[in-house]
Amino acid sequence: MKTVTLSVADRDAVTARALEAFSGQAQGAQVSFASVGTLWKILAPKRWDILKAMTGAGPLSIRKVARLVNRDIKAVHRDIHLLLDAGVIERADTGKVEFPYDRVHVDFMLDAA
Repeated sequence: MKTVTLSVADRDAVTARALEAFSGQAQGAQVSFASVGTLWKILAPKRWDILKAMTGAGPLSIRKVARLVNRDIKAVHRDIHLLLDAGVIERADTGKVEFPYDRVHVDFMLDAA
């Protein structure tokens, strides 16, 4: 199974991961957000539903995604483009969209105020 980790990481942590990857250390698939607020903004409930529908499904048309989540195609189109711009999903060579993972792990720490 191909797993992606969605996490909160500052620039230093992302740079450290990149340097480790360049030195040959396997890092695994990861999408990082600058803050928990940004993670929740990008992965709002309806966008999370899109990710759930796309997980393990292979390349899909936006129309197919809209049918899977039972939503208006225009709204799904906006959400898909936001997820593309954020680097969460990808555009396949066929022009369809894809979330090329079978599992999602969300990882962040909640610190005391």
